[in-house]
Amino acid sequence: MNRRFVFFAAIVAGVLVALTVSNIRYSPWTNTVARTVDQRGPLSEAERANIELFERVSPSVVQVAARAAAGNPLAEDEEGAAGAASGTGFVWDNAGHVVTNNHVVQNGSEVAVRFASGEVAKAEVIGVAPNYDLAVLRIKNARQLPPPVALGSSSELKVGQSAFAIGNPFGLDQSLTSGIISALKRRLPTSSGREISNVIQTDTAINPGNSGGPLLDSAGRLIGVNTAIISPSGSSAGIGFAIPVDIVNRVVPQLIKNGRVPTPGIGIVAASEAVSTRLGIEGVIIVRIAPGSPAERAGIRGVDFGSGALGDVIVQADGKPVHRLSDLTDQIEQIGAGKSIRISLKRGSQTRDINIDIVDIGRS
Repeated sequence: MNRRFVFFAAIVAGVLVALTVSNIRYSPWTNTVARTVDQRGPLSEAERANIELFERVSPSVVQVAARAAAGNPLAEDEEGAAGAASGTGFVWDNAGHVVTNNHVVQNGSEVAVRFASGEVAKAEVIGVAPNYDLAVLRIKNARQLPPPVALGSSSELKVGQSAFAIGNPFGLDQSLTSGIISALKRRLPTSSGREISNVIQTDTAINPGNSGGPLLDSAGRLIGVNTAIISPSGSSAGIGFAIPVDIVNRVVPQLIKNGRVPTPGIGIVAASEAVSTRLGIEGVIIVRIAPGSPAERAGIRGVDFGSGALGDVIVQADGKPVHRLSDLTDQIEQIGAGKSIRISLKRGSQTRDINIDIVDIGRS
């Protein structure tokens, strides 16, 4: 009798629990509408500054798409795909010029840009500078151009200050990333075999598709053109590089005017830094001299391959020490073709100073 009572009591209790849960779930007092949104306080000063920067500059940043004549018009791969390349550019002036990287457009016979508004316009490449990985496009038939990106200076930059990039990583347009300037005065090899000096290193996320886009300071001014990353995977690993704006501001007007930039030089072939280090020599070892060059006319001597004896070593240029080739080329480029530079040559234990002409060695 007691066991039957316990059994029925358990059933009744179970039914009561089920009814209670059901009543709670479907009670008219249960909230069945969306919750009220909690109001947040005002944005922080840093957030407001980031938003203002993006809204002001992003309309002037464009997506650049280049396609080779035989390329697949449906290709969507970013930089380096066979027949197609995609990168970023930005409006340089009110005349419709856009700056991007040379490697974004170098293999393209057809180039188009997409504005932040969604408008697409055809463009033509009017000048390239492989030594600086820069190119200038001219927009065709755009309805209304956004304003040029404000210009800053790279000579005033400090390691640790904020940096921002706007671009099209992996084809995702109008992306803002932020970080800091990680280092200055880096050297970056280019496809032409020369090095860009004073390159900016940043941990601002830069991925394939960002190439050619602007690197900005916290005031929204252009301080560099994003050009490369170091990453085994091809994605951002916190080490990105940008061509400093002071170089950009020197090169771009020449590309607009002449379609090319002179390659200033004195007509020497220098040994690599590895050779100089191995020999314990500080300076630029001259391997050989170009026939008919200013170096030949000045009596500069290269290596004697018969005996293996060194010739001249350049140890100063324009009164500044030369430790490596980039020190020399930097001074030569700052002075420019058509002028002369004073260099110090060391041959054996003797040192002499000479004035030597700088010519455009890029002209055939």
